[in-house]
Amino acid sequence: MPLSLDTSLQEALGATPAKALDRAFGMTTVGDLLSHYPRRYADPGELTPIRELPIGETVTIVAEVLSSSARAMRNRRGAMADVVIGDGIGKMSLTFFAKNLGAAKWRAEELAVGRRGVFSGKVGEFNGVTQFAHPEYELFDDEDAARRRADARAAVLIPIYPATSSLQTWQIAKFVGRVLDDLGDVPEPLAPEVRTREDLLTAREALEQIHRPKTRNDIDPAVRTLRMHEALTLQTALLQQRDAVRALSATTRPARPGGLLERFDAALPYSLTPDQQTVGEQIARDLVGAWPMNRLVQGEVGSGKTLVALRAMLQVAESGGQAALIAPTEVLAGQHLRSITKMLGPQLAPLVMPTLLTGQMPAAERRKAALRVASGQSLIVVGTHALLGEKTTFADLGLVVVDEQHRFGVEQREALRAKGSSPHALVLTATPIPRTVAMTVFGDLDTSVIRTMPKGRAGIESFVAPLAEHPGWFNRVWQRAAEEIAQGRQVFAVCAAIDTTKKTAEVGEQALLQGDGATGPKWGVVQLDEALATHPTLGGLRRAVLHGRMPSDEKDAVMQSFARGDIDLLIATTVIEVGVDVPNASTMIVLDADRFGVSQLHQLRGRVGRGGVPGLCLLVTEAEAGSVARERVDAVAATLDGFALAEVDLELRGEGDVLGAAQAGVRSSLKLLRVVKDSKLIVRARELAEAILADDPDLTANPGLRAAIARRVTEEDRAALAKN
Repeated sequence: MPLSLDTSLQEALGATPAKALDRAFGMTTVGDLLSHYPRRYADPGELTPIRELPIGETVTIVAEVLSSSARAMRNRRGAMADVVIGDGIGKMSLTFFAKNLGAAKWRAEELAVGRRGVFSGKVGEFNGVTQFAHPEYELFDDEDAARRRADARAAVLIPIYPATSSLQTWQIAKFVGRVLDDLGDVPEPLAPEVRTREDLLTAREALEQIHRPKTRNDIDPAVRTLRMHEALTLQTALLQQRDAVRALSATTRPARPGGLLERFDAALPYSLTPDQQTVGEQIARDLVGAWPMNRLVQGEVGSGKTLVALRAMLQVAESGGQAALIAPTEVLAGQHLRSITKMLGPQLAPLVMPTLLTGQMPAAERRKAALRVASGQSLIVVGTHALLGEKTTFADLGLVVVDEQHRFGVEQREALRAKGSSPHALVLTATPIPRTVAMTVFGDLDTSVIRTMPKGRAGIESFVAPLAEHPGWFNRVWQRAAEEIAQGRQVFAVCAAIDTTKKTAEVGEQALLQGDGATGPKWGVVQLDEALATHPTLGGLRRAVLHGRMPSDEKDAVMQSFARGDIDLLIATTVIEVGVDVPNASTMIVLDADRFGVSQLHQLRGRVGRGGVPGLCLLVTEAEAGSVARERVDAVAATLDGFALAEVDLELRGEGDVLGAAQAGVRSSLKLLRVVKDSKLIVRARELAEAILADDPDLTANPGLRAAIARRVTEEDRAALAKN
């Protein structure tokens, strides 16, 4: 009976191979195995340049045996086979240990001079010679090799698969070959006329050509076809999820003449920016729509996203509905409450009673807050993950606002949304997302962008302090900080660690993935505080430290003290990265700046220049000019445009990291698709998905696409998408 993509590997290959594939890669079906694509292809006639092999990495190469011998060990029992392989220019040694001389001779005879094959192992070095110790290998059949040399047209490329130490590439290739030989019909995600118009292969042809290409010309059409299948599958699933939300009924939350929103707008001492007006109108329409709002708002640091969210909360509050704003940290939650209360003013704040609810509050205070929320007395609730607890209940939860959504898992977001009856959802992010990433990860959300900045901002200047070239600039950084403080302004100094002696790095994004990971960051909060205590100018000024390991009430007290102007210099970790608003803070100094990602540096810089005081950002780094780490720091200093930096970030890091916090369904689906390189294809897939669903919402007439979604996007993945 022919195999299908849904056939279990145990049925297709037997228990032992199935178990090995499941253990190594989590594969359970034929479709799983066939979507494990080769990462490159080797030509038996083209040997791998040995001189270019990276020491310490596990590689797979094609090479020829140059010499082979066996000998008994001198100082201990056993024997070994010494083999030298080469590519015509470079050489490397292979070492095989054996129990006795006979076994070693057998190995040496098998690896006879002139034999070619695929060798896989960890690249090492001994006495200046590159080597593999006990590598895995598979030799080419002599007759096949002779035939290939005689007829170049019959040359067969060797697929090199992502492998493990226990499951080699050639073993995977054999398993793939077995299932392809027995594979029956493969469902087509696209109708024949669409496939022809888009110049794509059939699904069966694509699988055959990507795994067993006859020539290199077979590979690109197969890859393009399978990338389109991935993009179409994901975009269709996202659009189905969007449509599923739109099938729900929502309580409409209209603003009324003379209501809370109108009174709030009338009392504002400034005008909304054009983008705030546009996004506000989009949200207002969503809140009176037939289905729950599901909107993502991207906005530059300091662009006024909180104001936009507060206006949405007030519109919901006019009908007695409650709004819950969940923030990633205690510091940010407290900051949001104070900011919201201040914006509401003494007239409106008592009417909606903004309430803070966090896990670190004293028990009695928390009980009072929870009672105000449960009774409906508080119409605006701000908190951390404490809002997700079973004991927290709402009288009428009408709007969920998630700040800095990438900090929360989908389960946490869903737990909050489940506390209401199809509440509206508003997701805020100050991390600009490239268009194709937004389309790939957040394709089920409507997207708004706030680019224009509020008037009256003095702006920010950014400079790199490259200590590798100018070590003396380190002192100048602190002189500059002292000059700002002397003018009555305040300074942030951010470190990538709390205490470098204890290796308690508190960093985000790529902080410890860059630079010398063995030595870690040079500066910690503890070390910088100690160093500045003896500084001739800064030592006598008002300093404080702030980091994530401090008790919540202590963190909040420090932040409030800094906001009041009682602290001149705040030495902190990235706990101050988002949301902290101190208009008098003029200077941001980031030490070990190369330890941070592009978007994180942009976020940190956004903490200054928020009022009438000009902002200054000094990025201190010891990274060498020309290094990727230095490129990242230089890129941030070169522009204030977060959207441009998002594209730079994507190019420098690759979408693997950018999508790393995305839901499992998205991650597992991106086998070949690359959101940078394949942006046009993703846009086209979106158009095709919209057209297909417009004519066939249930995919009844498109069983191949329905089957592809069922395979690639599991029920768990759908749940993850739903929770987004």
